[in-house]
Amino acid sequence: MNEERLTEKLAVLADAAKYDVSCASSGSNRSNHNGGLGNASKMGICHSYTSDGRCVSLLKILLTNHCIFDCAYCVSRRSNDVRRAAFTVQEVVDLTMNFYRRNYIEGLFLSSGIFKDADTTMERLVRVAKELRTLHKFNGYIHLKTIPGASEALIHEAGLWADRLSINIEIPSDAELQRVAPEKTHEQAIKPMRYLHKTIVGLKEERALVKRAPLFAPAGQSTQLIVGATPDTDHTILGLAHGLYQEHGLRRVYYSGYVPISTDVRMPATGSTPMIRENRLYQSDWLLRFYGFSVEDLLTAEQPDLDLDLDPKTAYALRHPELYPVEVNEAPQELLLRVPGIGQKSVRLILQARRHGRVRMEHLKRMGVVLKRARYFLSFSGTAHVLVHRPDILRPQLIAPLRQKAAQLDLFA
Repeated sequence: MNEERLTEKLAVLADAAKYDVSCASSGSNRSNHNGGLGNASKMGICHSYTSDGRCVSLLKILLTNHCIFDCAYCVSRRSNDVRRAAFTVQEVVDLTMNFYRRNYIEGLFLSSGIFKDADTTMERLVRVAKELRTLHKFNGYIHLKTIPGASEALIHEAGLWADRLSINIEIPSDAELQRVAPEKTHEQAIKPMRYLHKTIVGLKEERALVKRAPLFAPAGQSTQLIVGATPDTDHTILGLAHGLYQEHGLRRVYYSGYVPISTDVRMPATGSTPMIRENRLYQSDWLLRFYGFSVEDLLTAEQPDLDLDLDPKTAYALRHPELYPVEVNEAPQELLLRVPGIGQKSVRLILQARRHGRVRMEHLKRMGVVLKRARYFLSFSGTAHVLVHRPDILRPQLIAPLRQKAAQLDLFA
């Protein structure tokens, strides 16, 4: 009977956890020691692929879906009529160890609804991680959700046992958050982020001098933003994300398209957020972090939402024909990175090849350049494509293959 009840809990609390996408685990390097179990490598654990093609996964559950808050967008809000369940600390520990020994998982992602108060909830989450590490010598990946409003002492302890901590902001603007979740504010999430960033940096510097200094959230911190639950624009969303990267050292910001799971009148009477919008935000996020783009390069107050027909780098190139073509054999790295279809690896290969001779079109394909886009925005010793300065003609040509591919996928589905 107990096993049946545990199975029921697992069904309820695993299903409730699926709406949180901020559970990637790359960045941790917790090695096995003292005859313990498991290890967390830099290649990642949660539904990710390692360099040799292995798919790795983790147990992703809520401690409980009971919650004292009534956030309109959340399936676990207190006014929603759903099945409720709660694990004990020992049940989560036992599930994790049993699943690991059966080779089902390589780590744990543990979140929770807020029951009673923030400190009580956070204390239970910390106990799970502490027991896994100390009693069971579990060295696999652990990702804990940090509860806004919890004490710094509990947050600090969580960082000592977990590989990654995440604090979900959820709604991109504070004004909209107040409308759909009046019991919450952005500052409740930003304050622990600020503390975590300061502590992660401080202890990392200490470990550089003292090898026995404790590990503290070695995979950093992350957050989740819900897209489409409120009328916040992509400009607002990316502006917030960029600020979080710059000011609080977040490892990742995750974008979760809103799924209309709520009948609350505060939520928009629309369908699910298009997957392509979520995808465009991730592409833009990559450009902000690794390609030298600013939010203003991608979006403006006059054009606050991303082009859904084209990837953000191609859309940028079409809006700025005066910057193209880029001369392959002379342009600096920062300009080559702004050419659609050319990634970081390809730019490095181009710069290396230029030391030994002139780079030609046929060389680029072998370097991994997507020529069906890049060829319109490049020049070779002054020779460029005839449409480089005709975005009005070039745009339909670039969109047509994408729409054809989308139609084929829809037909296949």
